[in-house]
Amino acid sequence: MVPLGKHSPLSDFNCITIKIGSALLVDAQSGKLRQQWLNSLAQDIAALKSQGIDILIVSSGAISLGRSILGLSGQTLSLPRIQAAASAGQVALSEAWRDALAQHDITTGQILLTPNITEERRPYINARNTISTLLSLGAVPIINENDSVATAEIRYGDNDRLSARVASMIGADCLILFSDVDGLYTAPPNLSPTEQNNTTTHIPVVKTITQQIETMAKGATSHLARGGMATKIDAAKIATRSGTSMIIANGTNPNPLAALSMGAKHTIFPAKQNPAAARKRWILGTLDVKGQIHIDAGAANALFKGKSLLPIGVTKIRGEFEHGEAISILDPEGAEIARGLAGMNKEEANLSKGKKSQVIIGMFGHMNRTELVHADNLVLIATKGMTQCAKT
Repeated sequence: MVPLGKHSPLSDFNCITIKIGSALLVDAQSGKLRQQWLNSLAQDIAALKSQGIDILIVSSGAISLGRSILGLSGQTLSLPRIQAAASAGQVALSEAWRDALAQHDITTGQILLTPNITEERRPYINARNTISTLLSLGAVPIINENDSVATAEIRYGDNDRLSARVASMIGADCLILFSDVDGLYTAPPNLSPTEQNNTTTHIPVVKTITQQIETMAKGATSHLARGGMATKIDAAKIATRSGTSMIIANGTNPNPLAALSMGAKHTIFPAKQNPAAARKRWILGTLDVKGQIHIDAGAANALFKGKSLLPIGVTKIRGEFEHGEAISILDPEGAEIARGLAGMNKEEANLSKGKKSQVIIGMFGHMNRTELVHADNLVLIATKGMTQCAKT
């Protein structure tokens, strides 16, 4: 059982994204999966889920496993061989997570991402909806970069930053980066005392990422890993400004989540606001409004109860907008009461206006969600946002 007492650094979180580095999951000498370690982590995950915490996993390891499967040696591989290794290794990686969590009756779902998915509106919304649905069904999403097709020019380049973008996208309130270090130090802890100048100190809390903090970050510590402390600091910037606190902890030993919860050394980067507030600010203040949706009194009342905006309550549509773009929602008097991300483009919205959901499904066929603005992507101007994971 992972204890969540008042002194646990995980006690205040409802949704946790966990990033696992290759060096933890794959033995550097044999290239084989560290099965016992993975089983212990699965045990920790099951314990957290039993306490009502949603878990997402961003897992490296496909390329490392693929090297062994395909018999590829050497630290440097050409891009085609990296892609081939990723392709073969991703199958093994997905199966490993599935089998480890199945022992605890937990279902997994695989999601492979490329940068456009977290940086472009429509792919972003689609990915977020998929992950949200998996979580709502009690599953654990297993996420990795799609290295089998990504090139050097179009890739995240490491799973530290990818995990931060995923945590931000889904509204997780905590991101844990498990690695072979237990946090940020004033100098690399693996240096000799002379090299450290006898001043190396562990930093337990980083409230603000200053230039001094950034200069402490160094390169990768393993040829199996693409990230180092510098990428972890970059991930912390992405996470904290999106309302996600971030923890760097050592995950080398079995049951790393239990160890962390019981006080194992770590560095935490606290978020200055919660994910709901960050997402509300993004929708309200960052995105350009492309259209206006006028609704009737019944639809307005539904929104104030936390419901999605359905086309049946729409009376008028103005502007030009695509799926995923920001739109303003006006009540029968013409006052703006909400903003959100459109689940349809203007043409689809006009055709759906005033119609029931079953009629819309029959009209379009390709639609399995008929909300004009889903509640997850809607912000009421005069009310508080929700704070649950995938509900922000």
